Amino acid sequence: MKQMKLVSRIAVRTVLAVWQMVFMGPSNAASPVDPSGTWLVEDGRARVRIERCGARLEQICGYIVWMKEPIDANGQPLKDQNNPDTAKRSRPLLGHQLMMGLKPGADGRFDGPIYNAENGKSYEVSLRRESTDLKVKGCMLSILCASQTWTQTMNALPGQLVGMTGDPTGPKADKEWALAAQPKPATILKAAK
Repeated sequence: MKQMKLVSRIAVRTVLAVWQMVFMGPSNAASPVDPSGTWLVEDGRARVRIERCGARLEQICGYIVWMKEPIDANGQPLKDQNNPDTAKRSRPLLGHQLMMGLKPGADGRFDGPIYNAENGKSYEVSLRRESTDLKVKGCMLSILCASQTWTQTMNALPGQLVGMTGDPTGPKADKEWALAAQPKPATILKAAK
């Protein structure tokens, strides 16, 4: 039964991918400034997968897919214990969504909120792909800013989530984002006919 659901899910995702390539045109195709991919953060403690999201795939979302230290002293997965939403404090940090639909801006930038699990706060971030690097600038109150350079990775490390978003071996979109931003499969299949 589980295998049938997984095969069905893969089939729907394949149809969605083909539909997007055929009907959404070149405006949404990956470009040299498209930040999609897996990135090692500057201090080397995590990898973040960035992918297109939103109803028309014009935005980007980011997920933690690998952590240098994913478990606590008791051998348990690190949790989002500083989240202001108490219902989210028990979720593991590995696999959670930290970029919530960054929107395209000028000069190939993407701007929007990023969540910092270390303090449970969200900040405004701007990111831009420059060749093989990703320049990430985060600001608090528009005056206190810091920048990082993330490096793209092509390999998978032990413990890295490599499945598609929402699959058992992939990261999980926040429920409120997934419900608000994801296209409905029935609508997409109708449009493809």
